This record gives sequence, C-alpha cells and structure tokens, in this order.
Amino acid sequence: MEGREVGVLVAGLIVAGALYFVDPYLAGIAVILVITLAIAFFIMGETHNLPDLACVLSEDAKGIVLVNQGNDLAVRIHVTLVPLDREFDLPELPADGRHTFSFPSMIAEAKALVSYENREGRKFSRTCKLSAMGRDEDLLKPPFPIFGWK
Repeated sequence: MEGREVGVLVAGLIVAGALYFVDPYLAGIAVILVITLAIAFFIMGETHNLPDLACVLSEDAKGIVLVNQGNDLAVRIHVTLVPLDREFDLPELPADGRHTFSFPSMIAEAKALVSYENREGRKFSRTCKLSAMGRDEDLLKPPFPIFGWK
C-alpha cells in the first residue's frame, strides 16, 4: 500500500480509538469501516500495471485498430492475423492509446492473436475475432444476462 493509504487507515484507527470512549458500538462500526477500506485498498493495489489490448476493424474494414483499454503502458506488442498471414510489431502503446495498422484492401474476417507485456515484464495474450459484418464489443455488457440486458 502507498503512504497515503496507510495514513488514512491509521487515522481511521485513531478515530475508532477515540470513539471507544464515547460509545463502544460506534468504535466497532468505525473499525469495521476501516477494515472494509483496507480490503478496498488491497484490491485496488492488485489492479495496477494492467494493460488491456483490444483489436477491432476500422469502419472501412481496411485497417485494424489496436486500443489499450488498460491502466498501464503495453510494451513489446506482437499482432498476428490469421488466416491473412500477416504479423506486426509495435514497441509500446500507452494507456488509452490507439494505433492503426492499414491494409491495401478490405478484410472480411480474421482472427488477431495479440501478445504483449507490461513494464514489469509480465506477459499477456489475447485473441480477438474480427469481422466486417459483426458488432463491436460492448464494454458495458455484463458477463451474464441480468435485468433484461439486450
């Protein structure tokens, strides 16, 4: 955890200690809130340095757009297009960055195999299906159907 986070947790424990003299139940509630906050900080700490690359076809289907949807720099990116027998390398792509690979003709269907690393050297890979007639991936779509999602 960072220093700020530890400071917030220590301040919460000090407030809980002071509340103990006012009412022990209030102190218990404050301790539960501090524990919940500590768990949230721990979970947030695990989500740092995670690039997330996605491939989509451009609107005219004459290019592939590589988008980094994660929160860290992606390095040593290698894209292989199957069955087009094309490979591309990109040295890095920052968070929320985009890069387009252009082609002389349109692509009807393909599969993109993307492998990349984060700054620390942790390796990731992803497979993206590309189709000129298919829909783009909806980032807000839940993994299972809930509340009548269409």
